[in-house]
Amino acid sequence: HWNHPGFMAYFNSTSSGPGILAELLTAGLGINGMLWKTSPVFTELERAMMNWFRQMIGLPENYWGIIYDTASTSSMHAIASAREQLNLVFREKGMTGREEIPKLRMYCSEHAHSSIEKGAVTLGIGIEGVKKIPVNNKFELIPKKLEQKIVEDFLEGNKPFCVVATVGTTSTTSIDPIEEIAELCEKYNIWLHIDAAYAGVAAMIPEMKWITKAWEKADSIVVNPHKWMFTPMDLSIYFTRKPEILKQAFSLVPEYLKTKVDDEVENLMDYGIQLGRRFRSLKLWFIIRYFGVDGLASRIKNHIKLAKEFAEWVDNENDFELMAPVLFSTICFRYNPGNKTEEELNNLNEKLFEKINFSGKIFLSHTKLNDKFVIRLTIGSIRHERRHIEEAWQIIKKLTHK
Repeated sequence: HWNHPGFMAYFNSTSSGPGILAELLTAGLGINGMLWKTSPVFTELERAMMNWFRQMIGLPENYWGIIYDTASTSSMHAIASAREQLNLVFREKGMTGREEIPKLRMYCSEHAHSSIEKGAVTLGIGIEGVKKIPVNNKFELIPKKLEQKIVEDFLEGNKPFCVVATVGTTSTTSIDPIEEIAELCEKYNIWLHIDAAYAGVAAMIPEMKWITKAWEKADSIVVNPHKWMFTPMDLSIYFTRKPEILKQAFSLVPEYLKTKVDDEVENLMDYGIQLGRRFRSLKLWFIIRYFGVDGLASRIKNHIKLAKEFAEWVDNENDFELMAPVLFSTICFRYNPGNKTEEELNNLNEKLFEKINFSGKIFLSHTKLNDKFVIRLTIGSIRHERRHIEEAWQIIKKLTHK
């Protein structure tokens, strides 16, 4: 299960004691945080936690935050905001049957998360409206290719409106060149959304602040504490410099939800598709108060250190090879004993991968990089210690001989 130290697949979502306690209290309180009037503590704590977390990762004061369930939802709201910013009255008139509306186009790297395409599908933009930009040998989006595609769409009469850049891609945890992408977005007046769902929490570590370079130029950013901050599922934080556009896109208040204080307070139901809202900020408060910023940062820093150590083991083993740079706590590698074709290596590694997961001792995930089958190991559980990583490495090596 996901809380077991042998679970090293995907991006570890692990529950800590403070988070579990907060979830129990949340269930007991049964709060629906749609209106300030019915749940002022809910709203005010969420505002406080967004301010805390913003400072923890070093974002400027002009970023406003809100809690959603997952990054899929957060990114969908970013795309919706980007669409609303076009001022083409989609909210009132929709997108169908309007000949005056150009085809909308958005952009992301070939390694962007699938939720970006799902968001486009949900919002009527369609998969064909999402243009995948090639990556370099470090699996980073190539800005020159992005600009070429944007210009091409303009010439074809389409409307480029959103770029999604990733800090910590799902397959390899690569980082797109945010500064160059931001310059292009500014040049062509396009909304820039940063998906830092996994890696964003690493910005708490002083030595990792470099990952936030040019973040202040983004229109929106998503970070998921439930991925790498010991927070029980689910909790995704969405920051934006333009909350008024988010509200413009989603606020719809029938008579039965109006209160006399609406002009004086913030009703969080106005900032998203959901009316009902769980008390997610409570577990964030518990976790930050219990571990402290330094405590959280030191644990995340240790995970990165362990990942670098695992990468060294792979590098020093003749029959294994690293398949991507190790920037955070995920290692992409494969078994390569030599004298094999790529097809044979793919089959060999797929069989090894199945053996690993069938062992019942550790559980990993996989990806494909340039059509090569690659095994992924992620260190991110609050229970991960060096001994667990050593044991995993020994299991992997042993299974190559079975």
